[in-house]
Amino acid sequence: MSRATDPIPTDVAPVAGSDAIRDRIVVCVANCWDYDPTSKHQIMRILSKTNDVLWVNYHGTRRPSMTSADLCSVCSTLRRVARGVQRVGPSMTQLTPLVLPGATGAILGAVHRQLLISQIRRALKKVDGYGRKPIQVWTFAPDVPFLARQFNEEVFLYYCVDEFSKFDGVDARAVTRLERELIDKADVVITTSAELASGKGKRRPDVHLVRHGVEYDHFAKAWRCHGPRPANLPDVEQPILGFFGLIHNWVDIALIAEVARRRPQYAFVLIGDCKVDVSPLRSLDNVHLLGRRPYTDLPDYCRHFDAGLLPFVCGTMTRDVNPIKLREYLAAGLPVVSTPLPEAMRYKGSVRIAHDADEFVGHCDSVVASRADAEQERIARTVADESWESVVARLATIIRDRLNADPKDVRERTARTGGDESAPRTPLRVAV
Repeated sequence: MSRATDPIPTDVAPVAGSDAIRDRIVVCVANCWDYDPTSKHQIMRILSKTNDVLWVNYHGTRRPSMTSADLCSVCSTLRRVARGVQRVGPSMTQLTPLVLPGATGAILGAVHRQLLISQIRRALKKVDGYGRKPIQVWTFAPDVPFLARQFNEEVFLYYCVDEFSKFDGVDARAVTRLERELIDKADVVITTSAELASGKGKRRPDVHLVRHGVEYDHFAKAWRCHGPRPANLPDVEQPILGFFGLIHNWVDIALIAEVARRRPQYAFVLIGDCKVDVSPLRSLDNVHLLGRRPYTDLPDYCRHFDAGLLPFVCGTMTRDVNPIKLREYLAAGLPVVSTPLPEAMRYKGSVRIAHDADEFVGHCDSVVASRADAEQERIARTVADESWESVVARLATIIRDRLNADPKDVRERTARTGGDESAPRTPLRVAV
């Protein structure tokens, strides 16, 4: 994409679908690369096979507090900043820029913006292919509209995976304002749940809904392969109901505790870092908190689970989510018991929806009573066609259509939406 002051070229050859994200430099603005795989990790891992990827560890959305956890996080971030640009794969480098988290004032905000832009520009010059490969910018952060048109990118894409204004520790008003500006400036807006698509679509009718994928073959090892029992998995004869993922304020600790108290004959295994108070669980003998385990080992745990749990708090924060672990449980052949998340309801049959503790207990009883190895492959097949590769293929088609859009339509849309919140918006292409 040319800078805002440059004329839009009219003699660009059409881009084929498979070539829309090939032989490019993709700048990915997201949170930490060095953590468990999320959608952004999976997508960039695939893109790095045919592109050079610069992953920008962005920590500017949330202003850190004085808690020990935040202070440790700040120290870790500063260590990464000091390392500069690092290669983390044959075609993947990461940059942790020095920024001013939560800076929204006129002066500090301007310093923060210029710091980030200048550091990304310097890092880009170190990427193989710089100067001869087209650049695309993909941001998973909601508050960086100022990055648009700064790198002579052909596409500026916003990939929305959460309703960030609902997160603890963020300036909700500032994030909402910046995200609106970002949605207006982006060439492509991707959302990962129907609720997010509906919400963002009120502002931008050409929003695309592209749901998460799953690393199917990896999790299918749970029922395809035999393997040793993980050493820290409790050696019990009880049915095991399992959860893996970050244990944060969106996980209903009170619900898990209530269900575990009512069913002492079941073992409840929770895998993941704990970011909230889990003392109500630690006091229960049949609840086992195993901490964070390697992603590569998760199928070995799933092999011994009788069900996967999605005990999310029901509210505005979780209404928009599309948990990646939902498809991972299913690919592992596990029946799922979930609170009423809109995206989980799409898999009724393999997913049992519980609206309260009574229903949650009842569904746990049901899956334990009906658990059969013969059902594992049937359950897994419900997500067999939802690979991350198919997600990237869909994204390539969307970007191809954007690159091949009539320049006249692009100019008209830019004129109509350029920062005016009340301006009417003409969709380039609706794909929901």
